[in-house]
Amino acid sequence: MVRIGSATVVTQAALTPARYHRGMDIKLLELLVCPVTKGPLNFDRERLELLSRSARLAYPVRQGIPILLENEARTLSDEEIEKLAAQRPPL
Repeated sequence: MVRIGSATVVTQAALTPARYHRGMDIKLLELLVCPVTKGPLNFDRERLELLSRSARLAYPVRQGIPILLENEARTLSDEEIEKLAAQRPPL
């Protein structure tokens, strides 16, 4: 954390791995659902996306903020869907 005047700014280094991953709060990830299907989301840490198997969509995460808008999401390929199915259950 850095203090600037009377404000405290949280830096990436101050985020603890137990609660945050690349600026995303793990508790927030557990609460989020797909806005289209209301189904669970998987977090792709490599691409910084929230993946919805049921909607076949990948929602971007920009600067730690999930953008859960259908028109901002990209469509998942058949290969990506199969890979998701083979992984552990969603968050």
